[in-house]
Amino acid sequence: MIRNAIIILLVAMAATGAAWYGWYARQARLPDTITYGNGRLEAEEVQIATKIAGRLAGITVDEGDWVTAGQVVAHMDTAELDAARRGAAAQSARAREGRAEVEALIAQRKAELQYADAELRRATVLARQGNIARDLLEQRQSQRDVGQAALNAATAQLATSERTIEAADAEVARIDTQIADSTLTTPIDGRVQYRLVHAGEVLPAGGRVATLLDLTDVHMTIFLPTRDAGRVFIGSEARIVFDAAPEYVVPAKVTFVAAEAQFTPKEVETRSERDKLMFRVKVTIAPELLRAHIEKVKTGLPATAYVHLGNGNDWPSWLAIRLPDISHATAASGD
Repeated sequence: MIRNAIIILLVAMAATGAAWYGWYARQARLPDTITYGNGRLEAEEVQIATKIAGRLAGITVDEGDWVTAGQVVAHMDTAELDAARRGAAAQSARAREGRAEVEALIAQRKAELQYADAELRRATVLARQGNIARDLLEQRQSQRDVGQAALNAATAQLATSERTIEAADAEVARIDTQIADSTLTTPIDGRVQYRLVHAGEVLPAGGRVATLLDLTDVHMTIFLPTRDAGRVFIGSEARIVFDAAPEYVVPAKVTFVAAEAQFTPKEVETRSERDKLMFRVKVTIAPELLRAHIEKVKTGLPATAYVHLGNGNDWPSWLAIRLPDISHATAASGD
């Protein structure tokens, strides 16, 4: 058995050595127009959080679940908000009743003013004819002025009633918004990475409920030395090869190049010191490609990203694009 174990170990070491040699040989054959860096596949994280403080009534997802945009992730307890809304709706109804009363009062004041105007006109005619005393005319004038003032006051009350209705309706709308915000939904298609809370917990405003991964926004971060970073531009073509699946070569593009170096020495005086400068570069996979292979996208996988420093026309054959066949998965989903 010991002999067999030794043989198996030797075979494994030979296979590993052959694989390492093949990889090293390919790196050695890279043209000057291609550089590379190592990293891990990362996806943009989206935090699902509460907008207002409250008690979590329930959460509808678990870690690893696939969710689609608009899907409900959790519910907050809205009992208190529901009661507040009923109170605000009652205030709105009461304000409308008050407006109806003011409108009736305005109609009354208008009728009284019309009568006072008519009486004043008759008194004016009679006064010109000398048929009534001057003080009676002045009395009719005073009654008319009082009627106009009463109408003006009622009209002002109507404006106040309108503002009261607007304030009550705004309060109802505000509470409706809070009730709507108490149903937490996902803004993206993605996968639940972490479920952070349980039903019954009291959360503050901004309390996180779950962390999602946007698998249509996937990238790798690599670091390139100065001599290469200076030749990399936004939009430069790239290829990603995963350690776990070296048979596939995934196309990508450079979407970010840091303006400042990392690992920078305090003083950069010599060429050797400048060569130590490293620049952060982000290589991103196209969203439409990710959607086509969404079930196979996994973050955290170690990989090597190869970046073309030229026009992208001279990729070596072993870095030609090779993607998993999705025809079987498509057919299966169609069945």
